Amino acid sequence: MGLASASTATDGMQLCIFDLRRGQNEGQELDKILFFFPADLPFSTQLSVIGLSEGLITFTRIFSPEAACEVIEAERHSHVFYEAETDIWMVMVVEKGKDSDAIWRIDALRKVLKEVHSLFVMFYGSIRAMLEKDPSGGLIRSHLYPFIMDYLSDFPVGKKLQLPSFRDCLKERGTVQMLTMGREAAIEVQSLVSVLDSCAGNSSSYSMILFHDLLVSTTLSPDDTINLFTYAALRLSPNALSSGVNSWSYIRRGSTSSHFVSGSALTHSGPVSEQIYHSSDTSPVGNNINRVTRALQHGKWYKGKDGFLVTDIWGVVVGSLVCATPTVWLQQTEEAMYLCPYQFKSLTLILLIPVSSILNGEQGVALVKQQLLENASLKILKVEEKLSKGWGGENAYHVSGYRYLLVDGDRNISRASPPGKVTTLAKESLLALSKLRDEVDLEKSRAKRDNAGCEKDLEVSIRAKNNAWAVARITGGKELYMVLEKASETLLYASDAVEKFSNRYCNGAFSLD
Repeated sequence: MGLASASTATDGMQLCIFDLRRGQNEGQELDKILFFFPADLPFSTQLSVIGLSEGLITFTRIFSPEAACEVIEAERHSHVFYEAETDIWMVMVVEKGKDSDAIWRIDALRKVLKEVHSLFVMFYGSIRAMLEKDPSGGLIRSHLYPFIMDYLSDFPVGKKLQLPSFRDCLKERGTVQMLTMGREAAIEVQSLVSVLDSCAGNSSSYSMILFHDLLVSTTLSPDDTINLFTYAALRLSPNALSSGVNSWSYIRRGSTSSHFVSGSALTHSGPVSEQIYHSSDTSPVGNNINRVTRALQHGKWYKGKDGFLVTDIWGVVVGSLVCATPTVWLQQTEEAMYLCPYQFKSLTLILLIPVSSILNGEQGVALVKQQLLENASLKILKVEEKLSKGWGGENAYHVSGYRYLLVDGDRNISRASPPGKVTTLAKESLLALSKLRDEVDLEKSRAKRDNAGCEKDLEVSIRAKNNAWAVARITGGKELYMVLEKASETLLYASDAVEKFSNRYCNGAFSLD
């Protein structure tokens, strides 16, 4: 499956990654470019964007050495900055006002940059480490381009990229969504986790359990949990599998179906482009030498007869048609882990086994999988039954009369009104909430700079043009955002509605008493 043309989907957005340590000498400026979207822009234009970004970073560091610029607002564009690693910057440039939906929340765009970098590191390690391994930059470019283009393929609407806009202000990227369960179900889950931990013998394995797209249990660190949860929701959950083509015959054929990312963006010449766009998809039975693993490729996972999810993305075992087990890199332990996902109905289990603990490769992984089937099958059945019995469906967390977002920043957990309910809000209501969140983001950033380690309580309310109320309350590391379209004429009425919600659903965490 080849990469398809990105040039048709670039309206209003540019994305680049560059290294400040490279390309400082005259004639070597192209060396600093590690990734640029759209790739078919002339190099002079790419260098102009990166040169401006580099100048802004250098200038703002004069006034804030510890924290350079996060965003620059120009008349026609917003420039969003994220220092992914030391001296390695990601910059997104988005155009303003081309249509009514081109109203961005800057923090949401920065979290897109953070998410794609975190996922990249989970699969390939740090960008800096790859540059040290291959100082020419060819290795990192050949990995960044297909990975980011596969990531961006989740954003298109028609021929445009639909980046997070004001319509997504009741969502929080970089958090996990937890399933609420009763005591009996929690006991069964804990028992299952204990069995999963024992499947890999004495090695330090980890596990994650999801029900639909909600997190049930994890033994990973918070950062690793977010990364693996994000990947599971994107590619491994029942919803993700059903939205793609996941049959074995499809994988064996090596489909050439069209994707968002395409080939015309790979055709322009030049010394850097030859290195950036070297990657291509290969047949599972083909030569895997110099093969670039496209970890986010669509439609490449399928469910085997034994319930384990399998993919040929990581190639095949030499001399066989057996798909190689995927591997990921954990931030906390800094070790490579085999990724073994198993699915039973709406329950997805992910077992992570240290690569270093499996002496005989795929045979050892197969033995661990067999142990899981023998020891955990009955418990998996019980957990799935318990969770399904208590499941309220896609509207399980809907609260009548409220459209809300709850964020626990200390635990990286969020809960929100179902997307189908959010779509009932008027545009004016969402615009008001987006503006409110911008104000809160700015206030949080100021507080972080002025009082390191100190959290600031905050309450903000905005009246929308349609008389709806947008309300934010921040306290103790927790955040509540809410839209009330039927809150009468007074702020007192809206405040009382928030109090009732806080007392009933948040144990009074956001009450003013």
